[in-house]
This record gives sequence, C-alpha cells and structure tokens, in this order.
Amino acid sequence: MEGMDHDMGSMAPPPSMNGTTTMPHQKMMMHMTFFWGTNAEVLFSRWPGTNTGMYYVALLFVFALAVLVEWLSHCRIIKAGSGHVAAGLVQTLLHCLRVGLAYMVMLAVMSFNAGVFLVAVAGHTLGFLLFGSRVFRKPVEDEKGSDLPPMSC
Repeated sequence: MEGMDHDMGSMAPPPSMNGTTTMPHQKMMMHMTFFWGTNAEVLFSRWPGTNTGMYYVALLFVFALAVLVEWLSHCRIIKAGSGHVAAGLVQTLLHCLRVGLAYMVMLAVMSFNAGVFLVAVAGHTLGFLLFGSRVFRKPVEDEKGSDLPPMSC
C-alpha cells in the first residue's frame, strides 16, 4: 500500500526468556521480574551500579525512607491550640512529604531487586513497630493518633 510506512524500528524489543529487556543503543538491562543480585539501578540512573558497597548504601537508604514514611504516618507535630490555618499548612506539608517519600519507596521496589523489596518491607515493619503499634506508646485517654489520616492505596 502506497503512503503507509510500517517502520517498526522505534518499537521496544520484546522481553527475553529471563525477564529482562535491553534498550536500543544502551547497555543497561531492565528486569521485569524479581531478581537477586547487587548489580541494580535503584531510583537514579547508574546508582548503585556494579559497586557492591554502594548497593548496601542503597538498601540502607530505602530502609530509612520506609521507616521515615511510617514515622510521618504516626507523628504528632501539631500542638493542641495551634491556629487552624497554620495547623492546616503544616498538615498539608507533612502529607506532601509523606506521599513523596512513599512514592520514592515504591519506585525503588520497582527496580525488581529482591533485596530492595525486602528492606522496604522491613523498614515499614520496623517503623510501624516503633511508631504505630502499642508496644512503645504510653496509653493516653485523649489519643487522637497522628496529624495525618491513614495512607490509602
């Protein structure tokens, strides 16, 4: 048929049998299934790369992000008697920070690295244990909970 261009050169190649995809003109492989290993990209291009020490730094970073998300979900920063506008602005800022950090944890897990997935779950678990459970909390009769509503997925 005349005038019909069927150039398929811009289409992404199909995934290989091991669940990875290579991009044209690049040496990077993107995993589409969970994998074990220290050769990964987490959140940023070429980070941590092939350096095993930096991989462990990336795991620690994801763990800390997950703990911080749980802390923000259960913290009480706004004092009773604060002005409604000031309290609302602080609450909005806390919500923005919590959602942004939660999305960063989600994007890190989307690297499909099993170690990253496990430290994200462990960080959320430890964060909830420390800040959300009754284990370390003193009973208070007028307990509101936190400044932010629960996260909804």
